Amino acid sequence: MRTWVRRMLRAAIAVVLLAAPMATRTQTTDDAGVKNAKQARAILDAMVKALGGDAWLHMKNQVRQGHAAVFYHGQPDLGTTKFWEFHQWPDHDRIEYTAHRDVVQFYVGRTGMEVTFKGKAALPQEQVDDYLRRRDHSIETVIKSWLNDPATILMYEGQRLAERHLADQVTLISAQNEAVTIQTDTQTHLPLRRTFQWRDPLYKDKNTDAEEYDDYHPVDGLPTAFNITRFKNGDMVRQMYLDHVNYNQEFAGDFWDVNAAERRIKK
Repeated sequence: MRTWVRRMLRAAIAVVLLAAPMATRTQTTDDAGVKNAKQARAILDAMVKALGGDAWLHMKNQVRQGHAAVFYHGQPDLGTTKFWEFHQWPDHDRIEYTAHRDVVQFYVGRTGMEVTFKGKAALPQEQVDDYLRRRDHSIETVIKSWLNDPATILMYEGQRLAERHLADQVTLISAQNEAVTIQTDTQTHLPLRRTFQWRDPLYKDKNTDAEEYDDYHPVDGLPTAFNITRFKNGDMVRQMYLDHVNYNQEFAGDFWDVNAAERRIKK
């Protein structure tokens, strides 16, 4: 009987001794994770401050005017397209094309419509999905929505090179397991690049969508990138050159009304 008790005691002591290092390692890992998340949050807070702080967080809308070049397999198509782009947080976007502004696209809520001299029509679903996907993973959405969700995971991933600048890299993972990576300039703290991945619904392979931001100028006290370049799977697909940007504009009461735009264009 005594022999059995001694054996049990030795086994219990062995379990305690083995468990103690594991607990220490777990605590160390948890502490490192908390420290890393705080560092990531500090990087994002510095970015928001650099973009304008509260003024950027609470801007009503923005209007961007410029011209865009489209690329195919990294090679540019001929010419550029003039555009006027209107965005109102969180889910109202209107884009006008051509010098006469007679092609208008609306992305309101989860729908996409286009108005031309022929009338109004729903945009191709693939085009709508692409636009909404980028809006859902924009820096604005990540900061204003994801960052306020306690379930969002923040990871600081060290320093990288982006647009020939040394950048701090932070990845956010939402409660829906969606991830966005943001690289900010280590000196100015302004965003240089935003990247996310998505799985093709047909072929099931992963695609990488990225935007790079350059040529910042102050507009109404808000540093604004006047050169925005989009990439898909490493290939340049679109480059936007902005000529004018305005914030917090007053829009007409029917500005987001597709029928009102149709009546104007069909005059």
